[in-house]
Amino acid sequence: MQIGFIGLGNMGAPMAANLAKAGHTVTGFDVAGAQAEGVTQANSAAEAAQGAEIVITMLPNGEILKSVAAEILPVMDKGAIHLDCSTVDVASARAVAEEAATKGVEALDAPVSGGVGGASGGTLTFMVGGSDAAFARALPLFDIMGQKAVHCGPSGNGQAAKICNNMILGVTMIATCEAFALADKLGLSREAMFDVVSTSSGYSWSMNAYCPAPGVGPQSPADNDYQPGFAADLMLKDLRLSQQAATDADADTPLGAAAMELYKQFVEDEDGKGRDFSAMLPRFEKRGRG
Repeated sequence: MQIGFIGLGNMGAPMAANLAKAGHTVTGFDVAGAQAEGVTQANSAAEAAQGAEIVITMLPNGEILKSVAAEILPVMDKGAIHLDCSTVDVASARAVAEEAATKGVEALDAPVSGGVGGASGGTLTFMVGGSDAAFARALPLFDIMGQKAVHCGPSGNGQAAKICNNMILGVTMIATCEAFALADKLGLSREAMFDVVSTSSGYSWSMNAYCPAPGVGPQSPADNDYQPGFAADLMLKDLRLSQQAATDADADTPLGAAAMELYKQFVEDEDGKGRDFSAMLPRFEKRGRG
């Protein structure tokens, strides 16, 4: 398959390289000049998109996505697919899909879960919005870049699934860190806390798979001085997207809003920038009731 790939950053480069390694012809472009193994370099996004059956974008935000879409959609072949793997606001994803339709291009929004490790190992999970036909055509590529792709419905629903999932993740991680900090002050060992909660009604992915307490449970960034597996900065981005969507949809999400404010404080006013999102635990350890 002839593939264009725009955005060869920490996530995009290994995804593009895996497609090339699998035998596809991949032409890539990155505004910063980044390259990926086995990928032919183009001089512009439009050049990477010309003649491609599928054009994949992996970009930082909705405004950049709309700008790149305005450049590539006019030169894409009718019937080609624009597959956007960025995490952006739902409104931008739907606006780009509507614009693609006017050009005869199919659109899929397919944000990912799994981080840089998942991108390198080809074990990402894709949450996909768009038509059944476009999803079926893109499925062989999802199988190369990831381990699972879930079709969530029409355009924008992939982004909706991603931000709803990550709103839950942000809220549960804060609750888990609060509970560990409280257990410390009550004289309950972290190991006992983990052994009880991980097999009781308080269990969650944040506790059982990504425990924020070092030396407890399976290996996690807490055991590596909170070097990011999923950075607090990215959690803040996703929580902001969730609250933007909640505002647009007139949805009451008080815990999502509170989590966003806590991560904003942690990242922008404290020492959270560049640390894993589970580094909320040492933050709560140092704080008292006031």
